[in-house]
Parts: sequence; C-alpha cells; structure tokens
Amino acid sequence: MKRCVILGGGYGGLMIAQELLDKQIPEDTIVVLIDRMPFQGLKTEYYALAAGTVADIELRNPFPSDPRLMLTYGEVTEVDLDGKLVHLAEQDPISYDWLAIALGCTDKYHGIPGADVYSSSIQTFSNARKTYQRLGDVKPYGQVTIVGGGLSGVEVAAELRESRSDLNIRIMDRGPSVLSGFPNRLQKYVASWFNEHDVVMLGNTSISRLEEGVVYDRTDPIASDVTIWTAGIQPVPLVQRLNLPKDGGGRLVVNEYHQLPDYPGVFIVGDCASLPFSPSAQAAGAQGSQVAEVLQAIWNGETPHLGKIKLRGVLGSLGKKAGFGMMGKAKMYGWLPRMLKTGVLWKSKHHFG
Repeated sequence: MKRCVILGGGYGGLMIAQELLDKQIPEDTIVVLIDRMPFQGLKTEYYALAAGTVADIELRNPFPSDPRLMLTYGEVTEVDLDGKLVHLAEQDPISYDWLAIALGCTDKYHGIPGADVYSSSIQTFSNARKTYQRLGDVKPYGQVTIVGGGLSGVEVAAELRESRSDLNIRIMDRGPSVLSGFPNRLQKYVASWFNEHDVVMLGNTSISRLEEGVVYDRTDPIASDVTIWTAGIQPVPLVQRLNLPKDGGGRLVVNEYHQLPDYPGVFIVGDCASLPFSPSAQAAGAQGSQVAEVLQAIWNGETPHLGKIKLRGVLGSLGKKAGFGMMGKAKMYGWLPRMLKTGVLWKSKHHFG
C-alpha cells in the first residue's frame, strides 16, 4: 500500500484528511494521520481552557473513523526527506509516498532570558491545562501578567477576568496599545472594555528578562504571581531544524501547490508554511483543503488548478458576552462577533469547516 502521511491533526492536517475521505482515494493508498493526542484539540479556544471557563472535554474533537484512515499516536521527532521516513519517539519509523507537515507552532521568546522557564503557555493542550492549574492556585488579589497584547493575549485577559473577578490582571505589550495591528477604532473598543473591567494595559514596554515571580520592563522589576506568554509564535522545532529555505519568521517556503520546491511529494501546511497572511486556524484549514485538491489531482493524473485563498476575517472574544471582529473592511463590536465566533466553534466541532 502507498501511504499519504499527515503529521498533525490540527486545523490544517485534519482538513486534509476530511477532504480526502469525502472523495475517492485510490485502492492502493491509505491515509495515515499522526498526532500526539487521540483527538483534535480546538486550539483557538485554549485561552478559555487556561482561564477555567470551559472544561477540557469541550475542546476535544474526535478524529474521523474510516477504514481508509489509519490513526497513529506519537511524538514526531524527525523527518527524513531523502529517505521518505517519519521518525517517532519509541516507535518504528513510518515510510511515506506523500507527506503533509502540519505540526503547528510553539512560543517564540525572542531570546529573552528566563521567558521559557518562568512563563506559562497556551500553545498546546497540555500547556493550557498546566496554565489553568497555576492560575487556579493564585491567591485572591494575586497578580497575573500577560505578555503580548495581540489577539491571544486579549482573549486570555478577558476570559480570565470573567473567571476570576478577584485577580489583578495586566497586559504588557511593546506597542502603544493592545491589538496594535488592528484598526484604531477596534483598539479603542477593546481598551474601553478593559478599562471598564479593571484590566491594566501597559504599552511601550520592553521585557528584558523573567525570573521567578518577576518580569523586568527594561531594568524595572514588576512582581507577578503567574506570567502568561502570548508574545509571538514560531514553527515547531522539527521544522526549525530543516535546512531548507525559510522566510523571516522561520516558516518553510512553498510553491503554488503548497509543496517544498525540492521535494514535490511533501506539503507544508498552516503555521509551518510561509504564507502571504498571518498564521491562523482559518488559513491552515483553507490551505489544507487545497492540499487535498492537489493530492486528488495527482492521483487522477491531472494538473491542479487552485484558486486564491480568501480569508473571511478575524473574530475575537471579550469573555462570553462581548467580542470584536473584522469581516473585510467591516468592523464589528459587542454581542454579534461573539455570537459569530460561537457559531464558528460549533461548525468546527461538527466538522463543517
């Protein structure tokens, strides 16, 4: 049997598997999905898991059950592109004929000393659980610091405020305000919500190092019971180690068919791929759908014809009752974007894209 191996069961990898299963797979080919967990973790909601407003079972999405799909669980350690082998920790290597690398991202600490040791993460299911435990142990009126005022940092801060009204919460960002990459009106709306809910925003900061219970803004020490890192992402270490052309963010350069130019049987998906837009679950899913198109064309002896990926917009939460978003040039505030985000989550949990 020929093997089409997918590394990572997140938004991009799972979309490839679903799209292939919805179509005709050659009788001599099997799809192999490899992930460290026996379910998809809904990563866009890890902020709520960390804040304690949802149980982890609510963020587990079962993988498809199909005789044409082989599920393998384990930690991918290396990929031998020349030998067409995937190496797993404490398991035999798996050979492939086609490979999709969709392993996602990890925190980027920008070389700041102590950041990887003394901060908490929400980048994996396991880390989000650990962050929840640490936050739960903070005594009343304790201090929580969130480093990074982008979308993830804003959602963590808002959800935590809803979960723990007793805590002191601050966001530190190197920009002048939260969501500095978003339109000014949207920034002001979120800042107003934070002011109303007693979340402190510290802009124009420069984190120089972290120690146990301390965040340093340049040389000024700032006490913090728990520090959550949301100040940047990068591809997983396996991708970082591949000696292939990458963009400035460390993501692998791909051709118009999402393939490595020197290895056309290898596709790079989601946060690992150099794309013309910011990494997101939506982008990974759209790219995964196109990878499935390319594979179908290859199997049918056809030339793939891919359209331009168009993203629908961005939605963010401010607790369970408010939110913000952008759909094209339209900006949304209040209950409507929050309701839309709830709908997107429902569709994702039920495999509707």
